[in-house]
Amino acid sequence: MTKTMQTETATTTDWHDSAFDVMRGVAAYTASPLMRGLTQVIARHPQADVAIAFNHKQVGCKMWARQSLFETVGGKFKRIVVLGGWYGVLAAMFFDDSRFEIQAIDSYDINPAVGAVAETLNGVWQGRFRALTADMYTLPYHTLEADLVINTSCEHIADLPAWLSLLPRGTRVLLQSNDYFSEPTHVNCVPSLEAFAEQARLGTVEFSGSLPMKKYTRFMLIGTV
Repeated sequence: MTKTMQTETATTTDWHDSAFDVMRGVAAYTASPLMRGLTQVIARHPQADVAIAFNHKQVGCKMWARQSLFETVGGKFKRIVVLGGWYGVLAAMFFDDSRFEIQAIDSYDINPAVGAVAETLNGVWQGRFRALTADMYTLPYHTLEADLVINTSCEHIADLPAWLSLLPRGTRVLLQSNDYFSEPTHVNCVPSLEAFAEQARLGTVEFSGSLPMKKYTRFMLIGTV
């Protein structure tokens, strides 16, 4: 191993150890189950992209969703289904908020590699949280018994109305999209909140709003199909 490679390896190790120590301190200071879970993620899953999952934009959008949901319909839910749940951050944020009474959250993602991270992050809520690997287009929605379905990645869905048609009539949904057209993986951005509402064509709309970000605006709808 060259000297440069040794230095890079040492730097990476030092950063990881330092991050773990910092998070242990934050978890102790805040007494937050979410922070304890994040500390465990850093310790057990060093390759997880937690810097992206917990960056200020990701967290800000999820906090907006959580607050808007509480103000719109309250905080009592039997089962929430999160699609494209990735590392289970949104689920952890719901569980960590004492205003919410949620019996169970199922977090679905098509990537089988993220489930273990999500389970670690939400480990303190074992028995109430499940990370499941599945394609959102093939889920048996009529059997999920969900009183809320969340999809905060509608910009990744080529045909949003076709996907929404798979849900039982009357299902409450929380949907987010954006106008970040320059991102190559965004196959179905919308230019405005009005365009998003027209695309979704929900049966009822209980909330609609926009959250301006630095490079894009995020749009959200809460209602029923």
